[in-house]
Amino acid sequence: MAVELKTKEHIRGIRMAGRIVAACHKALSKRLAPGVTTLEIDRFVERFMIERGAVPAQKGFKGYPYATCASVNDVACHGFPDAEPLESGDIVTIDMVADLNGWKADSAWTYIVGKSTAATERLLRVAKQAMQDGIKQALPGNYIGDIGHAVQKRAVREGCHVIPMFFGHGIGRDIHEYPEVVYQGPPGQGVKLEEGMVITIEPIITSGKPDVFYARNGWAARTIDGAWAAQFEHTVAITKDGPIVLTRWE
Repeated sequence: MAVELKTKEHIRGIRMAGRIVAACHKALSKRLAPGVTTLEIDRFVERFMIERGAVPAQKGFKGYPYATCASVNDVACHGFPDAEPLESGDIVTIDMVADLNGWKADSAWTYIVGKSTAATERLLRVAKQAMQDGIKQALPGNYIGDIGHAVQKRAVREGCHVIPMFFGHGIGRDIHEYPEVVYQGPPGQGVKLEEGMVITIEPIITSGKPDVFYARNGWAARTIDGAWAAQFEHTVAITKDGPIVLTRWE
C-alpha cells in the first residue's frame, strides 16, 4: 500500500484543523473538575468545533456515536462519554478529531481531575514523554520502527508498559490512513518515513499489565488488571526541517 504524501498546502489545511483541536483541548483543561460529566465534555467539544466551522469527525466513524472518546482511569481508549460525574483524583483521556474543509487533525490528552497522587502524575509524565520521544524520531529517512522503539524504550525504562494492540496512523482526508504507527519492535524496520507524511503518534501507557478486554459496547478497552492508562497524541507532519506538531497547545 502506498503512503499518500501531503503537499505544503495539504499540511496547511491539516494545521488549520489542528488549531481547532488544540484550542479545544486548551479550553477543556480549564473546564475539567470534579462533578463534570464526560457527556457534558462531549457536548462542549461538538459545539466548540461547529462554532468554528469544523465537525467532529469521530462522530459516525464506523458507527461511533459520539464526538469524543472519553476514557476514565482503567479505560485505555475508546470510552463512551456518559453521565457519571468525574471524581477528584480521576484521570480522563479525551480524544478528538476535527474535520475542517475536508482535512482532519487528531489529538488525545489525559487530564487529572482535581487532586492527584504522585503515582498518577508519574504515569502521565511517562506517557507524555513516550509520545515526545516518538515525535523526535519522526524524521525523513527514519522508520516507523524508530518511533516505536523510542516509545517502548521510555516505557520500559520507567517500569511501565505500552498497550501494543493500539497504534497511530496516517491522517489527512481520512481519519485512518496508511501507515500504521506501532509502538513495539526493533528500530530501522517498517515503513520508511518521507517528507510530506502526516501521522499520529499516540501510545497508550499503563503502569500495570498491557492486556485489555472490551466492554459490552464493543468499543471501550479496559485493562484486565484494573491498572490505569494514560495517552497523549499529536498529529505530526514529517518535513525536511524536522517534525512539525500540528495540534500543539500545551
